[in-house]
Amino acid sequence: MTLGLPLALALFAAGAAGAQDGKRTLSVAAAANLKSAADELKRGFEAEQPGVEVRLALGASGTFFAQLQQGAPFDVFLSADREYPAKLVAAGLAAAADEKVYAFGKLVVWSPPGSAPGLEEQGLAALARPEIERIAVANPAVAPFGRATERALRSAGVHGAVKPKLVLGTSVAQAAQFATTGAADVAFLPYSLTFGEALSGGRVFLVPEALYPRIEQSAIVLSGSRDPALARRFLAFVTGAKGRAVLARYGYGLP
Repeated sequence: MTLGLPLALALFAAGAAGAQDGKRTLSVAAAANLKSAADELKRGFEAEQPGVEVRLALGASGTFFAQLQQGAPFDVFLSADREYPAKLVAAGLAAAADEKVYAFGKLVVWSPPGSAPGLEEQGLAALARPEIERIAVANPAVAPFGRATERALRSAGVHGAVKPKLVLGTSVAQAAQFATTGAADVAFLPYSLTFGEALSGGRVFLVPEALYPRIEQSAIVLSGSRDPALARRFLAFVTGAKGRAVLARYGYGLP
């Protein structure tokens, strides 16, 4: 789900109401590749912090960056890259000391059960075969995994051949939806999403990491946080032993 600014403002209002009830709330904007892992991180942190509720919003990192520039009231941003947090620091919306890399993302090509795109035999060159007509990709303009996909295709020397087949999703979540519903034959996705129920039965081809820059995923506490101490505790939880164990279960590399 990509959260619009009006909805983000509604979320803030709900959080304020929660604070009035004595419950502390933390609003977290998380990259869509964290879909399954973020739920576990939320539950783990809430278990350690009685009386705290973590409110998660999932979407493309670039979309969240645009919303944060407009004043979206989040406390923590879990980005799919380091570029957007760095831009927030440059814009005075966060401090460099509150930024930390929490994971390294991995890129895969996912195809439905029973399909045989030939990736194991031919690598990404198989995507140029005529029987593969549509390839779902998160929009590189707003999604770091989309940019990694573009780099991988160029490194493999097949970008020109497959470009007409690319179908852009607003986030990796929508790219996955295209592939699971038949709107695309295969999809470039974060490895972490393939652990979810909707994708668990499909074929997964790990894109060689030499084909794209390392995907450093960074988290940052926003300067406008209503509870910066709590936000920093959440960041410490994500990058601590329990958070790292959750991220490892979903296939992330760890710093």
